[in-house]
Amino acid sequence: MRFERREHRPVYLMVLTPVLAVIAALALSGILIAIAGAPVLDAYWRILIGAFGSRLSATETLTRATPLMLTGLAAAVAFRARLWNIGAEGQFYLGAIAVAAASSKLLGDLPAPVLIPTLLLVGAVAGMALILIPLWLRLRFSVDEVVTSLLLNFIALLFVSMLIDGVLKDPLAFGWPQSQSVSDHAMLPKLVARSRLHIGFAIAIALAIVVHLIQSRTVFGLQSRAAGLNPVGAVFAGVPLGRTLVKVACLSGGLAGLAGAIEVLGVKGYVTTDLSPGFGYAGIVVAMLANLNPLGVILAAIFTATMFVGADGMSRGLGIPTYIADVTVALSLLTMLIALFFTQYRIRR
Repeated sequence: MRFERREHRPVYLMVLTPVLAVIAALALSGILIAIAGAPVLDAYWRILIGAFGSRLSATETLTRATPLMLTGLAAAVAFRARLWNIGAEGQFYLGAIAVAAASSKLLGDLPAPVLIPTLLLVGAVAGMALILIPLWLRLRFSVDEVVTSLLLNFIALLFVSMLIDGVLKDPLAFGWPQSQSVSDHAMLPKLVARSRLHIGFAIAIALAIVVHLIQSRTVFGLQSRAAGLNPVGAVFAGVPLGRTLVKVACLSGGLAGLAGAIEVLGVKGYVTTDLSPGFGYAGIVVAMLANLNPLGVILAAIFTATMFVGADGMSRGLGIPTYIADVTVALSLLTMLIALFFTQYRIRR
């Protein structure tokens, strides 16, 4: 028996791969649910009801999916060009704190139609600035960006902690470490009244469509895909590899920084060190579940948010740990990686 590389990957196989990976992950997680003494089908039904069984739960699930879409897009854009951006968590926090600082210290008096787009741009630029550091180290000294971008997450979080305990600390927070709140007129409009679902959800979907069009219809998209498939061949074909990677890094870091900005302006209104429950890392799972497809990121983010939000209802109803959701998402990543391998290779005797 040997593995033989496929010359062509059928479209149906690429479409079925994420579906089969999720089904396999749910089946494996079902074993753990059964060991915990709960009926498997009932547990998954309670997850679904907990995520979409009411107006409140549905809007909360979509609100949770919004930053996951943006960090998933950030990972998908970078990974497609073989730029291993593991620093979306730090870029998320830097975008968030940049928005809080700009709103409270510099731009708070601007009218809302000008202020909101400006703050979103500030958050995106902050994310770009952070990712350019590991990219420069890679291009200049051939330093592996996996390590540098990962370590920058901790540096960014400590930097944010220093700011919200210092110059940006809210004096009305009774000693709780949080930044000053953004202006009331800087908060994003709500999509559904009396809910937390904001216009950032629509922005994330629009950006997924825009990224898809960029990657499939532009010269830059072709160059970034070529850089990911074969960097040496891309250079030989005339692709400016360094310039292309800088553009990819700016797009990826900008999306991650924008996720932090939207989370502040749409949900929280201020920054704390627990603003993100791991959106940057979960974005990697979302990107892989979507097979690095920007449109697939939308569905993958909603699936991941469904597991996280619905697990609370399952836990209350059946008395099993909510960590089942984390296990399911992690298993989805592993099964997806295995499935991707078999989309590229077939078994021959």
